[in-house]
Parts: sequence; structure tokens; C-alpha cells
Amino acid sequence: MALDVLIGTILVLGVMILVHEWGHFIVARLFGVRVDVFSVGFGPRLFGWKRGATDYRVSALPLGGYVRMAGQDLSEVDSGNVAPTGSPDELMSKPRWQRALISFAGPAVNLLMPVVLLTGFFVIRGFPYPGYLDNPVVISGLPKNSPLAGAGVSDGDHLVAINDAATPNWSKVSTILQQIPPEGSLRLSVDHQGAKKTIEVKAADLRSVDQPLGYPPAPPLVGQVMRGMPASRGGLKRGDLILSVNGMPVHSWPEYVEFIKRSGGRMLSIVVQRNGSTVNIAIQPVQEKDEQGQIAWRIGVGPGTQWAFKKMTLTASVSEASEETADATRKLFGIIGRLFSGKLSVRQLQSFVGIAVLAGQAVQEGPVDVINLMAMISLNLGILNLLPIPILDGGNILLLALEGIRRRDFSLAFKERFVQVGLVFLLVLFAYVMYNDVVRLLPIHS
Repeated sequence: MALDVLIGTILVLGVMILVHEWGHFIVARLFGVRVDVFSVGFGPRLFGWKRGATDYRVSALPLGGYVRMAGQDLSEVDSGNVAPTGSPDELMSKPRWQRALISFAGPAVNLLMPVVLLTGFFVIRGFPYPGYLDNPVVISGLPKNSPLAGAGVSDGDHLVAINDAATPNWSKVSTILQQIPPEGSLRLSVDHQGAKKTIEVKAADLRSVDQPLGYPPAPPLVGQVMRGMPASRGGLKRGDLILSVNGMPVHSWPEYVEFIKRSGGRMLSIVVQRNGSTVNIAIQPVQEKDEQGQIAWRIGVGPGTQWAFKKMTLTASVSEASEETADATRKLFGIIGRLFSGKLSVRQLQSFVGIAVLAGQAVQEGPVDVINLMAMISLNLGILNLLPIPILDGGNILLLALEGIRRRDFSLAFKERFVQVGLVFLLVLFAYVMYNDVVRLLPIHS
């Protein structure tokens, strides 16, 4: 696990930080700014090399990175102690709009990186999707309020056709349900206990029900187990196959999730299959806010997905990667909004420690999870660095914009105070989030 964490941290954090700083570097050089230091990490220099005027280095504290440009404003934390001389290749000698673009370049590259990563993966490996979507549709766990249940369909029935599409799998059915207009209708042919039955239902009625066709056959296989959460403390392990909960058989992952949500916090007696034998585990769920800020019973475990891959053209890969990045961006802005409104707790944030653990778990899960985590971290770095907080790129852009409006620079003392406020805020936030991460990893955490 330690090696997985190291590899994952280098892949996820190291590469994304490198990309961020490269964005600053390349635009600075484009505008003729001399770059003295390109550092991955902060603190004392461990090793590196010098090429031209730039010292490329790896530093001791792997919590970020920086590009030190010649003649930076002395109020900046990574400026060094050499005051600007007015040389034309110094940062402060450049127009404000160029300095703003240099600050914007790092986050901009981070925002573009998910599209590049996902596109490359889709072209080389294919578009990943859960393998169970290729399975034929067998009804299981059909809700009582589903229109199909009212028409006499029951668990164990096979879906023979939908709108003249014969022997549809879960992927085909999902596509049809998404594409049909709300005012449209669906004609389903079902094999019910050896007899064929044809049912016609309104699309709007079917969509109004959660799991209208019952649970999809996603196997109840355990993937990620979060350290410090009830699942980890109870002994649940990656690769376990859930057989039953409180004596009730479990056939799919969504069904297992429903057991947890409806637990009311009561102790769960879970039977799993592990290495060919059965193991009994007792887990007590805890209440936490989810990403939507809603309170829910959770045990801290994610599904183990068996992926299948669909070949895609370059054009289709770019389109799909752009759509996924845009969707993730909307979700991230929603999370930021809920954080500021108090609907989501800061305790849900991850520090370097938490991200390192997630990276190690992603390496264990495989390339799909690693690529997705790299894309998400890059997106987070891009958006969070654009927030108008002093010391971040967004704060620097805000300061330059205000100076442009007033047509003169703020005093060095003001800018130092501006940066100090941001530095103190981020250090306090960082310490709090890291404390929560470390506490979650401790065996005594409850």
C-alpha cells in the first residue's frame, strides 16, 4: 500500500503541479520574462539542474510548487529577496495584462488537462463503462410504485424487447430511456414466467420512479474502503463480494447501498465472500453529508467496478472528454457554493494526506481510476487557484485588476498585508483539513 501511495502521489499530485507551473513558465517565457527557478515542491532544494537562466529543481516539501521569475514583486511569497531592477526581462517591467495572463496560465492549463488526459485515454484504451451494462435485462428489486409492477411485471422477468429493439441490454435500455421525449411512450415485451407480455407505458410515468426497471446487475463488489470510516474499522476489504445484509441476500451494489441508507444507524450484520470463504462482519453506519450537502447514513466504501471498453474515434473522444470535464466543473462549482453557504462541511475536504491515500487506492483499482483522479485533481487545482483569495493566482489577478482600475500600483506594505491575509487563511484551512485527514487515519477514530 505504501508503494501504491507513493506512485499515486507522484502521478496525481506531482504531475498536476508540474503542469500548473509549466503553464506559468511557458507564458512567462512567451512574454520574454526571465525565469530564475522552476521548482516542484517548496523549501530546501534537493536536486535539479540548470539550463540557461533557469534552475529546475525538486524541493523538500512536496506540497505544491512555484516558478520564480526575475524581478517579481517582493510581496509575493516565492519572490526571493532580490528587488526588481527595471530590466526589460523582469516580471514587474511587463504590462499588467501580461502579468495577469501569466498568473492565469497555470490554472488554465489545469482546466485543459482533464480534456487532454481523458481524450488520450479514450483514444488509446477506449471509453470505459461498467461491464454489467452489456448484460440482458432481468428484473430484480422492482419498486412497488413502478408502472411495470402495476402491469404485472415481477422480479425474475426478462425484458425481451423495448420499442421494437430486440433482446436489449442495460446500456441500450438506458439510452432509449434518456432519448425518448417526456410525452412519448414505451412499448416493452416481457417474458413473464414463460409467457410473453406486452406493456405500453408513458415515459414520464417511468421516469418518475427511482429504479423503474429494478436494480441494474452491478455486482456488490467492494472497491475503495476509506480509512477511518466504519467499513474500514469493521474489517471490510477491497475485493469482498457482499452476500447478505442482516440476513437479506444482496444481488447488486445499488441494493446494498439502499440497505445502508435505510439502516437508521443500526448495526449491520454483513456476510461477504473473501478468497473462497465466507466472513461475517458487523458495521455501524454513521451520518455524514454527501456531496449534495444531504445527511445520509454511510460506512465509507465504494464499488469495485469491472470495466469494459468501447473504441472511439479522436473526434468522439474529444467530445466525450469535453462533456465529462464540463459536467465535473459544474459539480465542483456546486460543491464550492455549498461550502460557502454552509450546506457542506469543510471536514469533507481532503488535504495532501487524504489525496495521497486516494491516489494509492486509485493505483490499486487500475488505470481508469488513476486517470479520473488525475483529471479531477487538475480541475480542482485550476478552479481553486482562480478564486480571488490573496496568495492564489486569482488573488493576484484581482490585485492587478484593481491596480489597473486605479492606474497606479498599491504600496508594497499594502500588498504585503494582502498576501499575509491570504497566507494565514490558507494555512489555517490547510492545518484544519490535514488534522481531519490524519484523525480519520488513526485506529482510535470513531
